[in-house]
Amino acid sequence: MNRPLATTERSLARPRYEHRGIDFGCDYNPEQWDRSVWREDVALMREVGISLVAVNIFGWSELQSPDGSLDFSGLDEIIGLLHDAGIRVNLGTGTASPPPWLTTRHPEILPVVSDGTTRFPGGRQAWCPSSPVFRQYALALVDAVAERYGEHPAVALWHVSNELGCHNALCYCDRSAAAFREWLRARYGSIAALNRAWGTSFWSQRYTDWEEIGTPRLTLSTRNPGQVLDFSRFSSDELLSYYRAEQAVIRRHSSAPITTNFMVTAHIRELDYWTWAPEVDVIANDHYLDHRLEHPAAELAFAADLTRGLSHGAPWMLMEHSTGSVNWQPHNLAKAPGQMLRDSLQHVARGADSLCFFQWRASVQGSEKFHSALIPHAGTDSALWREALELGDVLERLGEVAGTRVVADVALLFSWEAWWAADAENRPSEAVSYLDQVWAIHRALRAAGAEVDVVRPGADLSGYRLIVVPGLHLVRDQEAATVDAAVAAGAHTLITFYSGIVDENDRVRPGGYPAVWRDLLGIRVEEFAPVLPGDVVSLESGGRASLWTERMVAHDADVVDRFVGGPAAGMPALTRRRGTAGDGDAWYLGTFPDEAALARILDDVLTAAGANRLADAHADVDVVRRAGTDRTYRFIINNGTDDLVHRARGTDLVTGEGVSGSIRIPAGAVRVIREDMTS
Repeated sequence: MNRPLATTERSLARPRYEHRGIDFGCDYNPEQWDRSVWREDVALMREVGISLVAVNIFGWSELQSPDGSLDFSGLDEIIGLLHDAGIRVNLGTGTASPPPWLTTRHPEILPVVSDGTTRFPGGRQAWCPSSPVFRQYALALVDAVAERYGEHPAVALWHVSNELGCHNALCYCDRSAAAFREWLRARYGSIAALNRAWGTSFWSQRYTDWEEIGTPRLTLSTRNPGQVLDFSRFSSDELLSYYRAEQAVIRRHSSAPITTNFMVTAHIRELDYWTWAPEVDVIANDHYLDHRLEHPAAELAFAADLTRGLSHGAPWMLMEHSTGSVNWQPHNLAKAPGQMLRDSLQHVARGADSLCFFQWRASVQGSEKFHSALIPHAGTDSALWREALELGDVLERLGEVAGTRVVADVALLFSWEAWWAADAENRPSEAVSYLDQVWAIHRALRAAGAEVDVVRPGADLSGYRLIVVPGLHLVRDQEAATVDAAVAAGAHTLITFYSGIVDENDRVRPGGYPAVWRDLLGIRVEEFAPVLPGDVVSLESGGRASLWTERMVAHDADVVDRFVGGPAAGMPALTRRRGTAGDGDAWYLGTFPDEAALARILDDVLTAAGANRLADAHADVDVVRRAGTDRTYRFIINNGTDDLVHRARGTDLVTGEGVSGSIRIPAGAVRVIREDMTS
């Protein structure tokens, strides 16, 4: 039975992945190419400085025939070639997508979507996470691969499946329903407890038997939010149980570290990676710039900080990113000259000790044939290849940065559960989303030069000067208490609207919002008063806001700003309860300010908290410091169109030049300063 997974810290006994400097890696699909190309590719990998290569990610149909026989000759050869070249292997288990013979023989493994219809093979991930038949075949393949290569000296890392849950995280089939019921039995123990948790007295939804419960397929009306929330939790746990099953098989044959590639990006929300992180031996993430967003570079910075948070500050691995355009957005924009280096080093600045690309050589067939690669369709006589050579040279010079960490004194609380609950059906305003608040706050902190750790609710907050809680709609009592305790110990906090509204069962806490933090903040919100998209609300300070206002009473807090107009005219928009006897200040923001107003608010909050800020940072310039026991490195990433003069002393590792007081950073350039510790 797949029980709800306990949240545990990563065991120190787990194998550790050894970064060798800053890894330069790629995803290679040799099955797409004639074997005569393989030796040329490996030689070019050595030329550019590739040190880690992922293979056998989608290898199932190449390895196994319908009769069950296995042919490892091709995989043997490519692993041997890489090993002979001194390149380490990130070995995939090959299970990311089942071969056509398996889905033809066993159509019951195919996933079902929320409208009850089946999704068919022809793409990828055409399998139900709860299917015992799929697991039987997949784990048998994993066993064969792990037995053959478990002690191979080239294998530095095991790569379970690929981007688990990218397409099939939520399956609504009958087998998933049965597994969901098992999960619910383990979580609640009784039907009565489930009925209380889901509030089934509403709309005559009271259950009398476990068999009455199914997956939350689409209904004529909106669905029970408690059921939908628990189904998200179950689905994340179900895929994690699958990861753990592959992991257990590998571990019988190999002592090498095991991971899978997360998708901490703008468009994936189905997996709660806080529960996954303790199960992997190294945190690995895939990230691609999303040009559907207003601020794609800012989202990259947030995703990197969140990935570092999943790794508890330890170095992590960027398993995939792109040299140029992707193939799955409505408009797949090419990167500007120099942007590949700039984006790559943004990840390194925020804690990545491995930079890997999808993929090595651009495909000429299939769904991803127009996705960029280290070797584009134009070949090595191309700007992309020359930029790859430049990146390889820079990463070699940055090798000494490996192992250092970002040290932040600002914590931002982030929760996948809160995301699921806040963006559910029947919310106060569909124009307001959880990520909008999170990104806006992180973007403003980044522009202010603050270094930010993204942490889970309930995490240890000691040592932080400022704790920011943007839109944390769902929060448990004990998670809220950690913020209270940190403020009592002297930290400051900024909590924004729609936070602390419901408990873990999506049950509203009565008595006025934001419920668990009313006393901490010294306020009480009586009613939400959302604003229509496009409407603007003026603030007494001269700032402007949109989307959200609240009818609030400040009973034990200073009113810092008020609404001038709109549905909450004259009422507080920003409050501050000043700490006494060692307490920190507690700020509350009840609206969505524009960029300039939010920058002013964050400037005041950061100053009051005494948080460290790095000079010259703003919306177009990232400044981040990584520190070791005896050295520090300052990354200055100029995403803007103007040159920047930055004060520093030390050595620029990108150019090799000394820096004695200041350095000019051209528009679009990156500099990494090994700081002079004596100055």
